[in-house]
Amino acid sequence: MPRYEYRCRPCSTTFELTRPMAESAASAPCPQGHTDTVKLLSAVAVGGTAAPSATSGGGGGGGCCGGGCCG
Repeated sequence: MPRYEYRCRPCSTTFELTRPMAESAASAPCPQGHTDTVKLLSAVAVGGTAAPSATSGGGGGGGCCGGGCCG
């Protein structure tokens, strides 16, 4: 299950919750009981790749990293 980070507007507490993706937009009261919270944007990338794949025709030639640096 994914973890989401929230910040409480009244007390500036930052906290995390583990909840299903379907509930990611639901309100989340802070540990002090305030209900005016906002979900923070996560900078963590999960999965995927920024390099073009060998089958995408993106040039660059390499296999594992797309740029031929694996020599």
